[in-house]
Amino acid sequence: MSAPNAPQSGFTPTGTIQTAHDRRRVVVATVVGTTIEWYDFFIYATAAGLVFSKVFFEPLGPQAAILLSFATVGLSFLFRPFGAFLAGHFGDRFGRRVVLVWTLILMGSATTLIGVLPTYAAIGVAAPILLVLLRVLQGISAGGEWGGAVLMAVEHAKTEKRGLFGAAPQIGVPIGLLLASGVTALMAIIAPGDAFVEWGWRVPFLLSIILILFGYWVRRRVEESPVFLEIAERKEKAKMPIVQLFKKHTPLVIIAALVFAGNNAVGYMTTGGYIQNYATNPEGVVALERGPVLLAVTISAVFWLASTWFAGWLSDKLGRRNTYIVGWILQLVGVFTLFPLVNTGDVFLLGAALAILTIGLGFTYGPQAALYSELFPASIRFSGVSISYAIGAIVGGAFAPTIATALVQATGTTWSVTWYLAGMTMVGLIATLMLRDRTGIPLGPDHEEEQAKSPIYGLSRS
Repeated sequence: MSAPNAPQSGFTPTGTIQTAHDRRRVVVATVVGTTIEWYDFFIYATAAGLVFSKVFFEPLGPQAAILLSFATVGLSFLFRPFGAFLAGHFGDRFGRRVVLVWTLILMGSATTLIGVLPTYAAIGVAAPILLVLLRVLQGISAGGEWGGAVLMAVEHAKTEKRGLFGAAPQIGVPIGLLLASGVTALMAIIAPGDAFVEWGWRVPFLLSIILILFGYWVRRRVEESPVFLEIAERKEKAKMPIVQLFKKHTPLVIIAALVFAGNNAVGYMTTGGYIQNYATNPEGVVALERGPVLLAVTISAVFWLASTWFAGWLSDKLGRRNTYIVGWILQLVGVFTLFPLVNTGDVFLLGAALAILTIGLGFTYGPQAALYSELFPASIRFSGVSISYAIGAIVGGAFAPTIATALVQATGTTWSVTWYLAGMTMVGLIATLMLRDRTGIPLGPDHEEEQAKSPIYGLSRS
């Protein structure tokens, strides 16, 4: 099935990007910004799996400490909807770009402060409390970041290249994972053993300040989304976009969230630090060295990046829905091969398992920006994509590492985790099948009536 070749929206407000050079600038800006945001987010998850149980929660005992350490990873997801509500409201009222600048500053500030945070041994219970508060700020920032980045990319794109442009902020996630794992792996070599626990883990957090300054400079140079400029010129901005979203489109928000949940639960086996902890636990089945495991995760991020970019491009040819269906099948294959290969204790097979898994993850992540952008009307689009994404992150990835840890502790086998991940993959597939393909639908405010028709099978209007 070929994607429909819908016409352009037809509007050309002042400041609309016209040249290929300016479009490439938007792509670069969205990749750089999301890379920095997710680098910050993932170094926390990596550190949670490797050292936080020792430096912040050790008095609780080994099992409880690691559970609570992973729980702080998930805690931030509970605050993503708050960030999404704020970003959606201000993004639909005042523009995409201003929100992106502030989310970048908030994330970078919280990350840098974690890098200088005293440990439990130094200041007692205040240390984990401060850690949790800074993680909450990261969650608020992440909740607002994604929606703005994908709309800047997709709304600037030509109709026939939305999937490709939308994949730009998506690949910022695997690049962020690649950088986070790579820098952490380097520090594990520079400061091995106890030195890594004492100070080595802090360096990746402190490097964030340099990345934030660079990201701020890049994002300030990008023009506002042409769709928002047209809405602003017509004075058609929604006064309460979130109220309108839930009044008219609640079922769509839920189904869109479940699409992402199916991807996110599986993705957080690595991005949430679970595999890193499971494979390096000296008392576990695998008991590999920290450095090689981090290197394997880093290499797998390259496969994730490539498959995400390719899937975005492919969705312009096959349509978003068809590309997703292929992705769910590939992801299911990755889920069932993951632990049998990891449990061999061979680091090369662990790397192969992660590579297979991330190919499926890329296919269920690359088309998401374009899919979400084509689901919601222009005037409430920022709110719609941000809140759907945030809810999906809670249902899917928020506590996936904690759930996986608890399942293994309760059952004594990783098959329980495999079936959990397979179930979440099926949730994503079913949610995808409930949606009509809207590839190529006009995105501008001239077509709000067409955009407002429900893409859910069986509903005429949300």
